[in-house]
Amino acid sequence: MVSTAGAAPTITGYRLINSKYPPTSLFDDVADADDFHALFLLQELTNPRLQNELGNLQLINTADIPFGINGCNMATAPFTHVNPAGSRFSNGSYGVLYVADTIETAVLEVKHHQLLYWSQVPALAYERMLFRGLRCTFADTDLLDLTDRPMSDPVYAPADYSASQAFGARARKDGTNGVKYWSVRNQAQHALCWGLFTPKIVHSCVQTAAYEMVWSDGITSVGKLSVF
Repeated sequence: MVSTAGAAPTITGYRLINSKYPPTSLFDDVADADDFHALFLLQELTNPRLQNELGNLQLINTADIPFGINGCNMATAPFTHVNPAGSRFSNGSYGVLYVADTIETAVLEVKHHQLLYWSQVPALAYERMLFRGLRCTFADTDLLDLTDRPMSDPVYAPADYSASQAFGARARKDGTNGVKYWSVRNQAQHALCWGLFTPKIVHSCVQTAAYEMVWSDGITSVGKLSVF
């Protein structure tokens, strides 16, 4: 959904994250970068888990952290907890905040990747995975639009991310805030996704519901557990 109120249009999208990640952190406790650095140095002395909670701060420019927004931790975490295996628009050396147009699209995107992951676990008979559903709003500014490309374009390859990762690296280096593109896992609904290269354009990122996926020789069910 796109709102035209304000200086730049605002987009509302959805994402699904593993519930093992904390919903709040030090990012949510401060108003600006100066306060963050001061409180970080103080808490670092007494909280040995602080670095694990915040992730690798070397991977993000502190000036890009949207301090003061609702859900700052949720918006920032993808850039400090980076999957070294990479993703569609990252080779694993930097983070990307992925957002879908609906929670249904977000579920399908995550379900695909969970299926790939759990299918490689030997002799896994049963597993129950819990997720947080998030609603994110962000500014529609300096985003490259890839929706003019057909689904046959290499950036939409279902499994080979070499072309899309190269594109993402170039776009990020050029200072682009992110990309808009067609969902590869929800093509039937002509669904949209966004990949943000920075959290600085995020206005909010809040939890809306809890979800579960059940694995039993494949993902056999996906359900909403509760609404917040």
